[in-house]
Amino acid sequence: MASGPSRTAAEEYRPNRYVSLPAELDPATYDTPLEKRRAEAERLAIRARLKRQYLLQLNTPKPPRVIEDPALLRWDYARTHNVYPTFRPTPKTSFLGAVFAIGPILFWIAAFKTERVSSAGGVEHQGAPGCKT
Repeated sequence: MASGPSRTAAEEYRPNRYVSLPAELDPATYDTPLEKRRAEAERLAIRARLKRQYLLQLNTPKPPRVIEDPALLRWDYARTHNVYPTFRPTPKTSFLGAVFAIGPILFWIAAFKTERVSSAGGVEHQGAPGCKT
């Protein structure tokens, strides 16, 4: 009667030809090579070590005034000090640079000139006594 052990649902699963296989079931995603798993484990260990160091600095009874987070320092350096290796001058950036550099100067020149013309236009010049104008 018993011809052998019955197959489980996982063994009987066949992908539908109309639906793609989910990434969780794709052997290419979960069967990672040993080298890749070692690299991931090493990155995880580094991250855990940095987190532990930061938490130790944060939770000491007498914490330092400034807690240095190496990841935050790297991020800040990449964001502010290291702009030029990733900056590409394009016509758009050149135009925006000119607008933001020269635009305010031209605006204030025009504003002061119109103010001077409008305020000086209605007032007659009255010279010093004894001057002929």
